[in-house]
Amino acid sequence: MKPIAAQDRVVRNILTTPYEPLTYDGIAHDRMTHITLDPRRPAGTGLYALRMAPGSVSTAHEHPTDEIFYVLEGELIDHDGTVYRTGDMVLLRPGTQHASHTPAGCTLLVYQDQVETPV
Repeated sequence: MKPIAAQDRVVRNILTTPYEPLTYDGIAHDRMTHITLDPRRPAGTGLYALRMAPGSVSTAHEHPTDEIFYVLEGELIDHDGTVYRTGDMVLLRPGTQHASHTPAGCTLLVYQDQVETPV
């Protein structure tokens, strides 16, 4: 087996890599920062770490593909009152609509497929 070329391996450490403001679809998400694993992907897709500062609220949105997230620390509360806590793995199916907030702040590991555009 040959060695993996430097350009074919991406490593990010969520404890030491600086988080950047989260902006996608032209919308800046106030008090939310992220680290993306693959910078070639559009923001909000692929695997990324998401930090929501205390008091953060996500805008209401609908997912065109599965959204999978793991709560690394803190609590996230969905618009219907469901509380996700540290250690919870969550799968929201395509078409799911939600908005979330976090009174004390949280860090999530999120995976969201990129929507395929018709050719």
